[in-house]
Amino acid sequence: MSDSVNSDDPVEYPIDGTLDLHQFAPDETRDVVNEYIRVCLEQGIYAVRIVHGKGKGVQRRIVQALLEEHPDVLAFRHEGGSGGSWGAIVVDLKRQ
Repeated sequence: MSDSVNSDDPVEYPIDGTLDLHQFAPDETRDVVNEYIRVCLEQGIYAVRIVHGKGKGVQRRIVQALLEEHPDVLAFRHEGGSGGSWGAIVVDLKRQ
């Protein structure tokens, strides 16, 4: 029996208000962000930082489109400042 991890096994991710998408493929982004928002709301976390990276902007566009239509999102903005501009989006979630 192998000790390797099956790629279909769920991955436990810390829920602390920051989601780093670097370890996820673009085709996983929508599901990961939706689930992260759901769990944050369950835990009473209403300010979320989503790190999508700078790159070609694929994940940034996916995240932005999702947030524009998400019913639990109050507002979002690109994080500015030195070293972090356009690499992350800060999201304010509606209080339940």
